[in-house]
Amino acid sequence: MNTNEIMAGLQARYPNEKEYLQAVREVLESIEETYNRHPEFEDAKIVERLVEPDRVFTFKVTWVDDSGQIQVNTGYRVQFNNAIGPYKGGLRFHPSVNLSILKFLGFEQIFKNALTTLPMGGGKGGSDFNPKGKSDGEIMRFCQAFMLELWRNIGPDTDVPAGDVGVGGREIGFLFGMYKKLAREHTGVLTGKGLAYGGSLIRPEATGYGAVYFVQHMLHRQGKDIKDKKIAISGFGNVAWGAAKKATRLGAHVIAISGPDGAIYDPEGMNDEKIAYMLELRASNNDVVAPFADRFPSATFYPGRKAWSIKCDIAMPCAYQNEMSGADAEELIANGTWCCAEVSNMGCTPEAIETFRKAGILFAPGKAVNAGGVATSGLEMTQNAMHLSWSAEDVDKKLHEIMSDIHHACVRYGEQPDGYINYVKGANVAGFMKVATAMLEQGII
Repeated sequence: MNTNEIMAGLQARYPNEKEYLQAVREVLESIEETYNRHPEFEDAKIVERLVEPDRVFTFKVTWVDDSGQIQVNTGYRVQFNNAIGPYKGGLRFHPSVNLSILKFLGFEQIFKNALTTLPMGGGKGGSDFNPKGKSDGEIMRFCQAFMLELWRNIGPDTDVPAGDVGVGGREIGFLFGMYKKLAREHTGVLTGKGLAYGGSLIRPEATGYGAVYFVQHMLHRQGKDIKDKKIAISGFGNVAWGAAKKATRLGAHVIAISGPDGAIYDPEGMNDEKIAYMLELRASNNDVVAPFADRFPSATFYPGRKAWSIKCDIAMPCAYQNEMSGADAEELIANGTWCCAEVSNMGCTPEAIETFRKAGILFAPGKAVNAGGVATSGLEMTQNAMHLSWSAEDVDKKLHEIMSDIHHACVRYGEQPDGYINYVKGANVAGFMKVATAMLEQGII
């Protein structure tokens, strides 16, 4: 395999899909050495087949707003690879959604899901619909119109969507209700459902919880502990909330969160009241973090700044792709940060990752760090299939075990001769080997 040759072909076919191309390059550069030790992979053209999605669905979503005006959005579902299990990946509702972003997310999902050790393939979907400022009725009508087009292409053993940015419990409920009506069956076709109709305990917190568990493993390997460490987190939605909640319970001090409008610095760190208020901010759909400082006198709001401008031990990007630049990474290092765990998907630019690597900073990619969310979705699928519900303790125990296994796999494939753990390489190679082996054994399809 020659990474540059493959990338040249992809760039010629998809010149405007920068996020997708970035994600593919990162993986191919990590796995090239390992791949070339397996001529059977080259003979079967595993990489050439892997980088192209199995299929992409694009559809019109027509709905009526509260004023009676007809609105039109575009919906997508990218079914990328199902070599190890049904397609699995979230739905994102955000104005920035396009095919490039969904292909990058679906491609990442292949390896993330493989790392969980659960039988799940990779997929992603969503729409350029903006839930910000919409009423519950408008969101319901959009979700119903979206599912009216999607439902024939998903199923509990075919493709199992979940939530993502802009798609929380409310949206999942509306989507599931419409699917159930159209399919005339009550099956686990969506995850992130409410507890009253098949959801799993700790699913909303799982991505953030799992990320903190992974950070714990990173620190323990270095002879350190998360207790009393200062943490800066970007975002204030479900992922950031879960991370802040678990980190605080383990004795860390979450001193910074952020939103599109700026950053919050709170030297006192989070407590239960502040963590609960993060959910109020998300539920408002206003996508601003400034009101946090109005509510809590210990907090200060800095308009236009990022969380990375605040001195911390550990940085945890929890918002969007490429939210941390090379300059942000340099600022963090200058302020004494020694660990960065990517909780958002591809939250760091290649420049940021390279800056951390050169400085010897502990860094782990999103496909490993944030796998707790989809892992718990997989556990929800299992509970649905068995027609039972596990306790929060049982789910949390299984999540602990999965994140430990993921960390072990990253170390196995990513440890360098000098002892430095290249978590990016480790995660990519570990996930790739599982998927590639499955593809090889299933023939040319």
